Amino acid sequence: MEWRSWLVLAALVAVVLAVITGSIRGRKKGRSSCGCSCKNCAMSGTCHKK
Repeated sequence: MEWRSWLVLAALVAVVLAVITGSIRGRKKGRSSCGCSCKNCAMSGTCHKK
């Protein structure tokens, strides 16, 4: 592989890791990923435990 290919691959991996890390940190802080009213969502019981 050329160095440019490695550079693009490294950038993509960094973006994916940043998204995953942000999602995990948000869940640990109790944030939901939907950002809207979840009253009609089938998974609302899982996301918003009472």
